[in-house]
Formats: sequence, structure tokens, C-alpha cells
Amino acid sequence: MESEVRRAKTRKGRVILENRKGKLIEDEKNAAFVKGPNVRSNIVDLMKETATLKKPNSVTLNRKHDFRPFENVVPLELMVSKNDCSLFMFGSHTKKRPNNLVIGRTYHRQILDMMEFEVTNFKSMKEFGGSKLVVGSKPILLFSGEQFETEFEYQRMKNLFIDFYSGNKTDAIRLHGLQHVISFVASEGVIHFRCYKISLLKTATKLPRVELKEMGPNFELKLRRHKLASDSLMKTAQRQPKQLKARKVKNVRKSVLGTTFGRIHMKRQDYGELQTRKLKGLKRSSIKSSETKTKKVRFSMQNDGETMDTN
Repeated sequence: MESEVRRAKTRKGRVILENRKGKLIEDEKNAAFVKGPNVRSNIVDLMKETATLKKPNSVTLNRKHDFRPFENVVPLELMVSKNDCSLFMFGSHTKKRPNNLVIGRTYHRQILDMMEFEVTNFKSMKEFGGSKLVVGSKPILLFSGEQFETEFEYQRMKNLFIDFYSGNKTDAIRLHGLQHVISFVASEGVIHFRCYKISLLKTATKLPRVELKEMGPNFELKLRRHKLASDSLMKTAQRQPKQLKARKVKNVRKSVLGTTFGRIHMKRQDYGELQTRKLKGLKRSSIKSSETKTKKVRFSMQNDGETMDTN
């Protein structure tokens, strides 16, 4: 059955449909924070503080929704697409799965992948003094643990966390714009989530001294269930348009640190015509005169071994 083509009837509707079309440079990803029918206060506070970290790219839905993402994804997909979001966080609480948190993302308005976690040991920002951040500040993401590099589920989890918490894309960033660090530590099947505030202290040199101070929220995540996209679908979702791909330049390469190296091809040079500093000792006239003097001396010594003509 072919899907119906939506046509706008008003000017505002045409603008909305135009913005939903594919673009070479996509807009920033928004995240929807949805509450289930039963949810505890600690999960609500966790989602509120995560929405604070995601501002201005966060949409908080105050009403409770009876969604079951792993049983029926259609209502959640409709809710996320209606609010123009491609990321979502869903909190719920049941007897079978207490303190439940689902983090996921969509592609073409359908669920791409999502993971369900159990939340424990939650500490809010208020317990650390309620640190304030500038809206739109970009965090530093730090991943520790071999599982993020060796196990397939944790590799996808790392990709999902980067997509969810990375913030706005920028070409350059100011040192004072880095205000907080988000750390993910995988140890014995538990992911330790920690947030630190960056303090730049004055020193005797130009470089400041960097200190990290816990700011919250802090909690632990334990993976329960997951629904991952296939490798082919993941490859399709990560595909970039040809117009945005960087063209390969011959004889130019970049190091790991971003330093550009270039190779130059030149013709064989005649070092006799090489330009040098204009010193009297290096002038060609003086060199030729010294050569002629040595020739005269040798010639006079051959003609008369006793006398030497130095003129």
C-alpha cells in the first residue's frame, strides 16, 4: 500500500513540510523526554536534569503516556515525530522492571535502535550545590573500559551515547566554552555515569590549571534489553551525501593530531646557479681571480724551478 503524499493547505503548513525535507546539512537533533504511566520521582528528576544538559535541543512532555516501547513502538514513533525529535528518553516503573529508563533514536521517523537500563544510585545536581551551565555549552565525553572497544552491544551503546550527549556540532571551540565533562565508565556490566564541572584556575604561566569538580547528575546504568539496527540499516543511516564528502587531494595527508603534511615534486636543480648571500668571498669574480693566480704560479714553477712569478 503506497503512503499518501501530504500536501499543505496553508502557508505555515508549507513551511513546516519544507523544513521536514532532507537537507545537505541537517538541523541539530532534538531529544524528547517522555514519562510512562507509572514513574518514580528519581527518574523524573534524572530526565529533567538530562534535559537541562541538552538545552536548547530538548522537548519535555509533561503528560504521562502508556507506552511499551519493546512491545509496540508505533505510539512512541508518532509522539517523537510529532515533536520533531530524533532522540528520546522514556522513563517508567513497574514491579517487574523498577527504575526503568529507555534511550533510543529514530531514522526516517522509525525506531533505529534503543536500549533499556536499570537506574541505581541516582544523585541530583542539588546534592552537589546546583551547578549552573550556559545553555548550549558543548560537553567533553570520556569513555573508559575495555567493553566499549571489544563487545558489540557496548560499541553500539557508545555510539548511542555520543549521538545523545555530544551537543551542537562546531568547527572551532573556545577554551572557556568547555564547561563540563561527562564520563562513562564500564565495569563488571555496570556503566557509571558521572558529570564534572571544569574550573580554569590562574597560574604563573599563560596556561591555566584545570580542575574537575563533581556537579551531577550521577547514577549507574545496568543494561536490561536492547533492540539494535542491522549493520546494513546502520550503514544507510550513517551515509553522507556526495556533496559533503571531502575530496581527496593528491600528495597531502594529515596526522592523527590534525597536522597537514604535503609532498612537493620539483625538477632537478643546478646548484651552481643557486642564489646565495652576497658576500665578497663568494663572488664569482674573486673566485675566478684566485683560480688564475694559482695557474700563473704553477706555470712559473714549471718554467723555472728557482724563481717564482707571483704576478
